[in-house]
Amino acid sequence: MGTDVREPLKELSACGLPAALEVMGERWSFMILRASFNGIHHFEEFLTELGIARNILSNRLAKLVENGILKRDPCAEDKRKIEYRLTDKGLDLLPAMVALRQWGQKYGAEVVEKFATRHGVDVAFEAAVAGGIPILKSLGEGLAANHINWVAGIINGTGNYILTEMEQGGRAFQEVLEEAQSLGYAEADPTFDVEGVDAAHKLTIIASIAFGIPLQFSKVYMEGISRITIEDVKSAAQFGYRIKHLGIAKDTGHGIELRVHPTLIPRETMLSAVNGVMNAIMIDGDAVGPTMFYGAGAGAEPTASAVVADIIEMGRALTVDHDERVPYLGFHADQMSDDPILTIDDVSCSFYLRLHVQDKPGVLANITRILSDNHISIEAMVQKETEEGLVPIVMMTHKVLEGDMNAALAAIAALDTVDNSIMRIRVETLDA
Repeated sequence: MGTDVREPLKELSACGLPAALEVMGERWSFMILRASFNGIHHFEEFLTELGIARNILSNRLAKLVENGILKRDPCAEDKRKIEYRLTDKGLDLLPAMVALRQWGQKYGAEVVEKFATRHGVDVAFEAAVAGGIPILKSLGEGLAANHINWVAGIINGTGNYILTEMEQGGRAFQEVLEEAQSLGYAEADPTFDVEGVDAAHKLTIIASIAFGIPLQFSKVYMEGISRITIEDVKSAAQFGYRIKHLGIAKDTGHGIELRVHPTLIPRETMLSAVNGVMNAIMIDGDAVGPTMFYGAGAGAEPTASAVVADIIEMGRALTVDHDERVPYLGFHADQMSDDPILTIDDVSCSFYLRLHVQDKPGVLANITRILSDNHISIEAMVQKETEEGLVPIVMMTHKVLEGDMNAALAAIAALDTVDNSIMRIRVETLDA
């Protein structure tokens, strides 16, 4: 007989896996560690980049420090501030992080599908996206004959309510947010709603069904609405636009765009007219052209409507063998597209820019020169009355690659005649 080399599975003390899982065995710890490997060191940076609740972030950082994965150091530029840096122990987790991420990207959807198949059950989640709007069934069934070109939607009612009230009432973001919380539209910790995390989750599902790609939440670009000001809302109106917090997925032919961010859209578009807590999604297909789906994105009865519809559909499918039913994402895991997800730097769109400059000769010439050097042309520009010694300037650009815009804004912000708090909002015309 050969030697039995199987591990003694009941002797947990001899295995390092439980200890590792005790420290790292949940989502946010991994996401914080991932951010650390990407150069994030400060509490507010983690907060902004991850869209994590403040109390959860504080708890997970403390745990990672306690276990020697991160260390707290005074910031070199300001000793009053603390930065979190990886220890040698933390750095040793990089290979495991890379392996888990690659595995999840490759097999995440497949795992769910195989679990459902193994147990002979279906997975249904119409209510997970846009409440009572039957958007997932419309994509997977009603528009199945189409190649989907793009999807753009207001898929978080809280954010839409805030932007609507800012525009119609002329009120600041914080004031409207507090009202939304008092009305029950926003959570006590509104991060997921106002910073785009909730919309990104929904966009991930929409894009998977629309384009036949695996669920890839980690690749969605997210940007919230907390920096939007009344000045931005009014300036957008001057140019004939409204600001909406959109989830956008596009098939460019060389990759898929997945992004959530504030967006200027023309006032004459149907999506622009969606106000309050309502949701709406526009879908452009090669055969049907642009279509729009509008309705309540949350609430007891709209949610119940979607859930009961899923139950009815499952009941109708009971006479069909499980293996012959439509997969929950429209495609079997081994038939999904491997189209790459583009980074935000690879996205092309027009931009709205708001900046404050010193009232000195040559300032505007320097700015336009930097824009020109980065292949950016100005479509329109408005110079407003001086405020506290600075001149507000609002620009609309023609379509440009995001990477070029980032380079230009970095150079402009470095000018000693320009306030470095430059506001940049993307512009979409939603043309068919």
